[in-house]
Amino acid sequence: MSSTDFTDQLFVVTGAAQGIGAAVTQALLDGNAIVAALDVCANTLHALHDRLASPRLQTYHLDISNYSQVESTVNRIETNLSPIVGWVNVAGILTPKSILETTSADWERTFAVNATGVFNACQCAARVMVPRRSGAIVTVGSNAAQVPRKNMAAYAASKAAATQFTRCLGLELAEFGIRCNIVSPGSTNTPMQRSLWPDNTAAEAPDAVLEGSLSQFRTGIPLRRIACPKMWRTLCCFC
Repeated sequence: MSSTDFTDQLFVVTGAAQGIGAAVTQALLDGNAIVAALDVCANTLHALHDRLASPRLQTYHLDISNYSQVESTVNRIETNLSPIVGWVNVAGILTPKSILETTSADWERTFAVNATGVFNACQCAARVMVPRRSGAIVTVGSNAAQVPRKNMAAYAASKAAATQFTRCLGLELAEFGIRCNIVSPGSTNTPMQRSLWPDNTAAEAPDAVLEGSLSQFRTGIPLRRIACPKMWRTLCCFC
């Protein structure tokens, strides 16, 4: 990222407090961008602000599934900082359960964040980008959107919805010079991924993740290593 110059360009990153979102935020700051970091976890967001300690970083605590919060935050960002040049949708949740065990609340919350949250963010971002006829929107999806898996129906379905929505968005915004792209990570060493491991404090992925599971219809990883958040940050910034 050192060769990429985003000087004084404003980017918004949702789910910015940890994992891929934090890595994208760091990459943009390394490129001299101004970053508005959004997350529902206030303590983690505060810790990110302290760790990065950059005058070009502003943090905003909000629930991405709440349209009015997203809309008012976009207005604050445009008023207090500068016009939004790029938007990166990273916020997401995962509650691994079988379909029979998934409650209606589990389903609704998963879609509220992973799908409706993307809609809320994209519509609010697009409404300020369209009059300027420029901008870029990136949605971090998942390979789970294409590959069915046991105990991940709500997550996979919500990511499929966000993926197809962003593709449709790209068709509608193309005439205004706004690019819309999908990044679909596989297993990445983030708090969400580690929550699925028997020992979620382990530094290395357990063999079961690398080998995959035929019974669970989970594909293995031939490279014998999972991705790190930094591997995805360049794609999120260049799309």
